[in-house]
Amino acid sequence: MDPNSLFSLDGKVALVTGGATGIGRMAATGLMMAGARVLIASRKGDACEAVAAELNAMDAPGTVEGFAGDVGSEEGIATLVTSVAERSDRLHILMNNSGVTWGAPMGQFPHATWEKVMNVNVAGLFHLTQSLLPVLIKSATPDDPARVVNVGSVMGEVALGDGAYSYAASKAAVLHMTKIMAKELAPHHVTVNA
Repeated sequence: MDPNSLFSLDGKVALVTGGATGIGRMAATGLMMAGARVLIASRKGDACEAVAAELNAMDAPGTVEGFAGDVGSEEGIATLVTSVAERSDRLHILMNNSGVTWGAPMGQFPHATWEKVMNVNVAGLFHLTQSLLPVLIKSATPDDPARVVNVGSVMGEVALGDGAYSYAASKAAVLHMTKIMAKELAPHHVTVNA
């Protein structure tokens, strides 16, 4: 069997949040190399546009489009969902990669930064997925399900990262929420993994 056809994402549309840097950029590159049309979004829209231009210059089978998108608030999520809808009426892959962290010693950890980390890493991931469910379900079939990939961390399972309390707690929440979503969305032909 031809490995290119086995791993081909030709005709697929993917959204990678936090797609301009780190894991998100690597994922966007891999999806593009497999032939997908990749949408990358983060709070820094110009960075996403610049990365899209760099990746498109690689002359890969897929393409990348970059734009601003903030999963840290209800309004930002609504705007991101609208931006996706303006670009495509299909979505086969959602990679929830956006995330923030904060570290401070016990006894000095600010409430506001705890809230910010939870808003982006947990609430943002959940509400973006929930908001994009109609297009994910519409794009899925029993033989070719839509896919949601939530970026977790070993810090969500192991007592590591002293001082990064909210980040560790948020990633534990992501891992548990992924299991719940996987169970609930399987009948709709949407797989959910972390």
